[in-house]
Parts: sequence; structure tokens; C-alpha cells
Amino acid sequence: MKRDLSRLLKPASIAVIGGGVWAENVIQNCRALGYVGPIWVVHPTRDSLAGAPAYPSVADLPETPDAALICVNRHASIDAVEALSAQGCGGVVCLASGFAEASAEDGSASDLQARLLEAAGEMPLIGPNCYGFVSYLDGVALWPDQQGGQRGESGVAVISQSSNISMNISMTQGGLPLAYVATAGNQAQLSLAAIGEAMLADPRVTALGLHIEGVNDTAAFEALAETARRLRKPVVALKAGRSALAQQATISHTASLAGSDAGARAFLKRLGFAQVESLPQLLETLKLLHAVGPLPSNRIASLSCSGGEAGLIADVAEGRGVCFPPLNARQRRDLRAALGPMVALNNPLDYHTYIWRNTEALGEAFTAMLDPDLSLACVIMDFPRPDRCDGSDWNCVIEGMRIARKARPTPMALVTTLQDTMPEAMAQTLLAEGIAPLHGLREAITAIEAAAYLGESLDRPPAPAVWPAPRNAGATRVLSEAEGKAMLARHGLRVPASGRAESPEAAGLLADRFGVPVALKGEGVAHKTEAGAVKLGLLGGEEVLAAAQAMPAESFLVEEMITDTVAELLIGVVADPAHGYVLTLAAGGVLTELLADSASLLLPLTESEVRAALEDLKIHRLLAGYRGMAAADMDTVVQAVLSVQDFVEAHRGAVQEVEINPLMCTPWAAYAADALIRMKEEPAP
Repeated sequence: MKRDLSRLLKPASIAVIGGGVWAENVIQNCRALGYVGPIWVVHPTRDSLAGAPAYPSVADLPETPDAALICVNRHASIDAVEALSAQGCGGVVCLASGFAEASAEDGSASDLQARLLEAAGEMPLIGPNCYGFVSYLDGVALWPDQQGGQRGESGVAVISQSSNISMNISMTQGGLPLAYVATAGNQAQLSLAAIGEAMLADPRVTALGLHIEGVNDTAAFEALAETARRLRKPVVALKAGRSALAQQATISHTASLAGSDAGARAFLKRLGFAQVESLPQLLETLKLLHAVGPLPSNRIASLSCSGGEAGLIADVAEGRGVCFPPLNARQRRDLRAALGPMVALNNPLDYHTYIWRNTEALGEAFTAMLDPDLSLACVIMDFPRPDRCDGSDWNCVIEGMRIARKARPTPMALVTTLQDTMPEAMAQTLLAEGIAPLHGLREAITAIEAAAYLGESLDRPPAPAVWPAPRNAGATRVLSEAEGKAMLARHGLRVPASGRAESPEAAGLLADRFGVPVALKGEGVAHKTEAGAVKLGLLGGEEVLAAAQAMPAESFLVEEMITDTVAELLIGVVADPAHGYVLTLAAGGVLTELLADSASLLLPLTESEVRAALEDLKIHRLLAGYRGMAAADMDTVVQAVLSVQDFVEAHRGAVQEVEINPLMCTPWAAYAADALIRMKEEPAP
């Protein structure tokens, strides 16, 4: 159910349930931010609290409140939610903990959460176990602790599942204009994505930042992505938690490659969200997006008065998704005119200090660098400490940027090499003028890379909904290789000719059926190479017999050898209960984990998406015919991946893990030389 959060987020009246310090803080925060609507307190014995009138019960309030924050224990919270819902309240924030998030410690916690949801009914509920939200647009602070933001007319919304993280974000001194800071708690009813979707719909919100601990509703995130695309508003995510899914399923290479972090990355990419790795990166990216919006390309310029700074930004950008294009003829001509003959002209540019303090010359140099081919021009400069130094000489750079901004439309950013060398007042001044103040080179490059990615992703058509994977598979079993290959072959996957043998002697007799050489594999053994349960290139029955006798297995698979292999790939699928079915493509064979050459995506995929993922692998150079060697038949490689997808689709809900390793890629076909499948155990009849 999609709930209307308009009254909750922009209330004309507020009720605070409770009488302790948390309730006082809500009242004081609202007043400090200039909230002008009535605030009522519900408390059985008090007449007032922090200057706000108090009433003994919800039923005694003079009007139905638009929003309420409940600051009482978990049992009393349920009663308060029920009373507010019955009155038609527009929405509540539940501060109390001890609900489903505590179910491991308290057997009654999940039942209490069910009662809380029943009490809320259709009324929107944020939490429980959360601080709620602050709207700096309307001065609303359903927030029981300190917060450091200030009123504004527009800004970014930032939402976390963690109240403490959200409070820390409100204390930032980097100049980031905040529209909302919010927490989602244990997301009993409203998910982090649902709250984000409502805030993104506010026309005063320019971008959305998410700190995600876990995804509990993929459909809600997909709805958020569709809203962001429709409104052309960017979303940036910081995903916490890199615990490997291999802890749940450790029988294949795929499980160690496609951990929950890989699933999360694939999911966020599919949604078109930019992903960052730290809170400073999140905030700097949001600041750039607020100032200039998503970038049309990753082509940027850098200007600094130091060769050291030019070298640093070039090094930080190496291997990242940003590009410093060479100077064109017009830029070189105009820069030479502005800087004179002593300066080497490059991008990144060290413009030296010959024109320092000359505002007009700086403006001409900065204007000369700006070009329609660039999405952003960065001026690097750190400010002196205001408590010990005089920074007035540095103002000439700001004036030069203002001149350039008036002359040409290319967006600009002022970038510091360190994170704490730009005063907050200066950052706020620059933002008001449309110049992005970015703190720290690595954070700035991350922000630019993310903004360029978002400029492309917002134009993409929406991806189909991911295939949900079961959250609790129960008992599972591993199919034999022969059984697994037979099932995959029915979906179009090519497999080598093979036969099963119940003894070493039978394996030796079977070998001559396929000619030479042959492969011998012991059945029922995971990671066969490490266990000594696979032998390749055997020449006839005697070699097969001897090899089988030495293997730790009682039954065997004798198989034709695939020759003229161009490259070996891994195709794997793992059921990730949080994100869906994660497909992994990687360099295959015994060196899979050592090479660490992999890509993870979510099913379903199109043929073009499979091709693009394969082209991103380092091993694609082999597949394409490295240094004149034969190339693989890429059509059959792609079809092999799609055949695995067809198999997963046919057995959705049952399949837990699939691995083809290696897929032998030849100039004429692609063969699954080994296959591992783990599926949900069928119930006994």
C-alpha cells in the first residue's frame, strides 16, 4: 500500500506524546527552526511542557494533529498509535525500541511489532526505534535530540536507518544545504525507500542521499527509482555491510564472488543510483548535485596555481570514471594570451602565480579554460586558517571564478585538497552563486564520477523488476554433475558428451566410447581440482582406470575433452534473499578467485546487457582474439548465459545456486565443462 505522507512531512499541527526530555527536545527544536503551527503535548498529569499546553489523552486534544512523535515505552506506544489512528492523525514517528529489531533477545518483540502495525492501520508510521525527521524547509522537527541544520528554501534530503548517522549528518559544516534529514528505524511499515520517494516528490528537494544498512523491500526501491527518473532527480547511496553471502552458501566459487555486497552493488546500479563508499563522499556528491545537477559527461578540467596540486588530482583521477581531455586550439590560444609564455599548457593546468592578485587576468585564464565540451571546471585552492592567517589574498581566485561564470556557462567547482580548509561561510557563499564547494580531492573526484554516471543513468529506460529470491530456502541438496548438466541442457546449454560409471573399472571401459583425450571426474565432490577429483587429457581406458582408483569418489563421470579453447569463463547465479538472483560472470577455471575478474548483475537480463558485462571483463581481450589468436564465438557465449537464466526462471524459488565453471569458449561453440546446482529440497510425498 502506498501511503500519503504529505500531512506527516508538512504538518499544520503537531502532537508530542510523553513528558520527558525527548518530548521537550521536540518542542524546542521546532521552535528553534521557526515552526509556527500549534504544538500539543499528551501527558496524563501535566498542564504544559516547555511552554506547550498538555492534555491528558489523545481524545482530549483540541484538534486531530497532522503529525505526532511518540516518546513513551513500547507498550504505551502501541496504545498511542491506536488512539492517533482512530482520530485520523496524518502520521506518526515511533521513538521506542524493543520491537522486531530486538526479536533475537526478546521473544515477544515480533508480536509487539505486529500489534503496532495493526494499531496504525492505514496511518503512516515511521519507525519504531528511530529519531524521526527534520524538515529544514518548513521548520518541522519530529526529532527528540539535538540537530545542527538550519532553515532553507531548497536542499537535499538524506535518510538513514541509523538515528546517530542522521544526527551526525545534520552537524556537517561543509555548506551542504539540507532539506530533510530523516531516519527509518526498523522500517516496520514505511521503508527507507518509501520515505525517500515522498521527500523526492517535494519540488524543493534537489537530490536524495541514502545510507542503507539492508534492503527489505526491492519493489519499494524500484518505485523510488521510477519516481527519481520521472522527476529527473538524482539518488546517491552509501550501502553498509560487506558480509559475504558465502557464509550461507560456501560450496562454489560463485558464492565467494557474489556476496551480499556484490548483490547490493548490482541492485543499486540496476536502479540507476550512484554508489559511494563513505559519508564524506555521500555529502560531497550531494553538494555537487545540488549546485550543478547531474553532469552530461565525465569530461572535466582542473586549474591550480601549483604543479603539486595538478599532479595530485591527476593521480586521484587515474582509473576513475573521469576524463581530462587535451586542450583544444581555442583553449590553448586564450590561455596563452592570459598566462603569458612561461606557463606550460595542459589539463590539469598549473597556471602558476605569475598572475596572482590580478583578478582580471585570473578571470581571463579561467574563462579561457571553460569550453562547451566540458561538463565541469575545477579550481583547486585551500584557504588559510582564519584564526591565525589573513586570507584576503585568496579572494582574487573567487573573483576570477565569478568573472568566468558570467562569461561562459560551463559549471564550476572550487575544490580543496584537504577536507577542513574551506570555511563554512565561504562554502555557503559559493553555493548561493551556483559554484560547487568540494572538500578533498578524492571526495571531489568521487562526486564528479557519480554525477556523470547519474547524468547517463537518469536517461536510461527502467529495468524490469528483479526476480525475488526466497528469504528462507530451508533444506537444500546439491545435484550430481550429470543431473545438473542434463537439466541445463534442456534449457539450451551445450555440454560435452559424457557417461556415468559406478566403479573405476566401468570408467575405464567407458573411456573408449568418446575417443581420446577424455576427462575423468569423481562425483559428489565439491571443488574437484583441490580434492584431486578431476583428471584431464587421459589417453584411453588404462589411464582412466588408474586415475579413478586414486580418486576420493565411488562413482565417476567420463567426458569428452573440449579442445581449441580460447578462454574459460565462470557463469554463476546465487539466490540473494535481499536483492534477488545475482548473476556472476568471471574469468573461469582454477584461477577464478585469484584473477578476481568478475561482474555481478541481477536477473533478468537482456542479451545486450550480457554482452556489455562480458566486454567489461579483462578476459574479454582473450575472448575477442588476443594478439592475433583465435576469437571465441561470442554469440554462443552469450547464449550460454541466457540458457542459465532460462533455467533459473523455470525453477524460481527452488534454485539456490548455479555454477558453470569452466565454460569452455571455443571459436565455434561454448561448452559447460562442469556444473554445480543447489536446489531447495522437495518435500516428501
